[in-house]
Amino acid sequence: MKQGAAANGSSKDRPTLLPHAPDELTRGRLRRLGEGIGKVVYASDHWVVRRERSGTEIMALIVVWKLIRKLERVLPGGAADRLLAHPSRQIRILRVLMQALVLIVPRGLWFASHAGDVWRVYLRRDIRGEKLAAQHLRGTPFVPLRIEFPPVRVAVGGWPGWLTVSEAVERVEATLHQRLVELAREGRFGEIEKWLDRLLELRQEGWKLGVFSMDAHLKNFGVTGDRVVLLDAGGLTDRWAEVEGRLSFEAVATQPHIQLGLGGVLAARPEIAERFDQRWKAVVNRERVLSHWPEDRLPA
Repeated sequence: MKQGAAANGSSKDRPTLLPHAPDELTRGRLRRLGEGIGKVVYASDHWVVRRERSGTEIMALIVVWKLIRKLERVLPGGAADRLLAHPSRQIRILRVLMQALVLIVPRGLWFASHAGDVWRVYLRRDIRGEKLAAQHLRGTPFVPLRIEFPPVRVAVGGWPGWLTVSEAVERVEATLHQRLVELAREGRFGEIEKWLDRLLELRQEGWKLGVFSMDAHLKNFGVTGDRVVLLDAGGLTDRWAEVEGRLSFEAVATQPHIQLGLGGVLAARPEIAERFDQRWKAVVNRERVLSHWPEDRLPA
């Protein structure tokens, strides 16, 4: 697959700095599209803006996640996985309650805990990943188009009701995970294999630029036209020692499709899962990554 330009023009050909925000961002209320540990995203028909979470929100979500994982053995019928897979009203309520506790307990105690370690790792990876994406991927067809404009106030669904934003990102049609779930529901498994091949091609193009995604879960990638694009840069690294550490894990992983979130998608077609696992392991390994990695980015 060619990671070509979108139908309405190459990302490199379009300006990133606009004199004003697109009208659709300001003429109506933006819909809450999704959320992660560090951000909440809102969307119009073609653009996405985001709200960065506060440190206490992030810490509260980490603690909620850890608690749910500890309780997953006693929660019935995979309830823990369903809660974590689809951010819901219940998770938001738990986060608000936990955030009140986070504010009461001295900050030093939280940061001395394992939750504090997770928070620091997340923050470090998020900042570095965004920086790497801006340096190496912005303006390429491997990420959605990002535009900038003078600060403007926009209305959003839910709390806090409005945001002041100065940039927006091109809205994708779906996450790669969502697209594959839809295709599986319709029995279009041949198309699933094509999209997974496109994911592998995208990863190799990233290696040629000297960046590697440490978290290749399908929810971190999006679909636009016939392209797979990276949505969340938080797991990017350009440090070969970190890449080698991740590849050591990949070397012993027996079912890569499970770690990518494809267990349910391919449950009815184990032969496709097996073929994908073989293709993944043939591509995501030390020798293959080295064959693409820029020589000047390797340690002396």
